Amino acid sequence: MTGENPLGRGQSRRRGAHEAAETAGEVIELLEVLWEHGRDAVSSSPVSASQLRVLYCLDRDEGMNLRTLGEMLGSAPSSVSRLCDRLQALGFLERLPSQVSRRELELHLTHQGKKYLSDLRLRREEALTATLAAMPPRARSVLTEGLKAFRDAAEGTAPAHRLSALTDVDDRSA
Repeated sequence: MTGENPLGRGQSRRRGAHEAAETAGEVIELLEVLWEHGRDAVSSSPVSASQLRVLYCLDRDEGMNLRTLGEMLGSAPSSVSRLCDRLQALGFLERLPSQVSRRELELHLTHQGKKYLSDLRLRREEALTATLAAMPPRARSVLTEGLKAFRDAAEGTAPAHRLSALTDVDDRSA
């Protein structure tokens, strides 16, 4: 017998996970600040976080209908319709007749909507690159490894349909 308590290891893991979660929370808050600077730099009237999620979804899956978008967002049809109304008023989205069904409308990003997302991703990437460049190379390598492990763990615990949308957006913005 080694005298080691198996419950002690579990408590140590939970404590380590808790400390990592606290640090991740702080980093996420900093990233939100960087992200907001990117949004503010792209437009004098930036879109809301909910509207931005709509833009990401449509960028990933052009031509979906309101019902499908609502399912992806986990939102009520009336809320999704209002979000789309606002984005259409900004000139970022257009509703076009479906190629498949005359009863449905397809949602498409306009050139202006695509440019907004492109500019936003560029600004955010610039902010992240500047921050990451200030880190020592070994720390960047460890961060990359840790983020990949985090992504893999999240894929195992997140609802599949929402995570796939996030992964696709992440892949394009990386």
